[in-house]
Amino acid sequence: MANEGNQEVVTVGFIALGCAKNIVDSEKMLAKIVEAGLVITAEPDNADVVVINTCGFIAPARDEALEVIKHTVDCKLNGAVKKVIVAGCLSERLGRELFKQADGVDAIVGLDQRDMIGRIIKKTLSAGKNAAFLDQSPHTISDDRARLLITSRHWAYLRISEGCNHRCSFCTVPAIRGRFRSKPLKLILDEAVELVSAGIVELNIIAQDTANYGCDLKIKNGLASLAGELEKIAGLKWIRLMYLYPAGITDALIETIAESEKIVHYLDIPIQHINDKILKDMRRPDTGDRIRRLIEKLRSAVGDVVLRTTVIVGFPGETDRQFNELLDFIKWAEFDCLGCFEYYPESGTPAAKMPGQVPDRIKQQRLEELMLTQQKIAFAKNKTRIGAELTCLVDSVEAQGAGRGRFYGQAPDIDSVCIIKNCSVSPGVFLNTKVIDTKDYDLVVEQI
Repeated sequence: MANEGNQEVVTVGFIALGCAKNIVDSEKMLAKIVEAGLVITAEPDNADVVVINTCGFIAPARDEALEVIKHTVDCKLNGAVKKVIVAGCLSERLGRELFKQADGVDAIVGLDQRDMIGRIIKKTLSAGKNAAFLDQSPHTISDDRARLLITSRHWAYLRISEGCNHRCSFCTVPAIRGRFRSKPLKLILDEAVELVSAGIVELNIIAQDTANYGCDLKIKNGLASLAGELEKIAGLKWIRLMYLYPAGITDALIETIAESEKIVHYLDIPIQHINDKILKDMRRPDTGDRIRRLIEKLRSAVGDVVLRTTVIVGFPGETDRQFNELLDFIKWAEFDCLGCFEYYPESGTPAAKMPGQVPDRIKQQRLEELMLTQQKIAFAKNKTRIGAELTCLVDSVEAQGAGRGRFYGQAPDIDSVCIIKNCSVSPGVFLNTKVIDTKDYDLVVEQI
């Protein structure tokens, strides 16, 4: 802590880990830290207090969080940091157990205590022993307005619901974030207007399952209705729908997307698998045939749609035949973007106790084979775009004039980019370009 006259200045280092939903929580906490009169520093290893907002969804995320925590505690032991506070999903999942797994942590903060972070920091600074700030009451609806954005000045995430009612046998999210709760429409629209008024031109709509929006509020065609209201916001150019469970994609939503001038023709649809037995064991409401029909329907109704998905390999009991069925499906579907994860047996989930756990070696082999298959598909699709004209949203421009941006088929942070030669505009501007080459997953474009 430094002194300016009689004013004590407390510096706070903030480390944000995890998914898009965690980023929203981080942005809100940062705003609350500033509101509390604390100073955020870009050097967390030398801050008075370090706050780590963690992910605890699967083993790699948990391991990453614990590694970051250990590093920060080491900084504390060396005298560079005074207090270490851990917030987010890992805190919610482990509770006080986190003190045992990460010795040296001064405070753990549950999800429902997010907006109290400023007060918690001040209390922790004066405390002589560690403390847990965990709310045992039912999860609430978060007000995500007045965030301090860490994404960019022209795109942001807009979270429309909390929690999840799906009981997928491999997933810890319902246990961590509670039951599904849609945000009131007015709250969402107020936040959207606030973001657009601050210069945001692209809103990426997120939730654990965005297609489920409004079901608990008895809103018919909830996501389609919400998207229609968002379209009315002047200054908003792109609306991107992320995390749509296949079973929730209705004809009304498809029609809304097809007819919209602002909803980009890009859909992120996590399917996880295609084999019916695996889907049943995963407790997914889908079947292979329904997923196939949905893809055909989307491509028929929205001719230039870009589809992204995620799948899991090595789920308990997955045989070579079932994996090959998934592989054949990937070849047939030709997704534009695909994320693949090895199955991780998470404590407390039904799948962790299922027989037929697949050896890590087999899971890794299947992951590599599937991603090499997807790579061929993605590279071939990129080649077909050479010569095409694309509108790109510019994300960054280097001093030499080289730019990076995205066309509608590229979501921020998770997908490929457009490398813009001799970019003459600033970030946040839409630019008419022509594809002249490819570079691995990326497109190389020039300004028209």
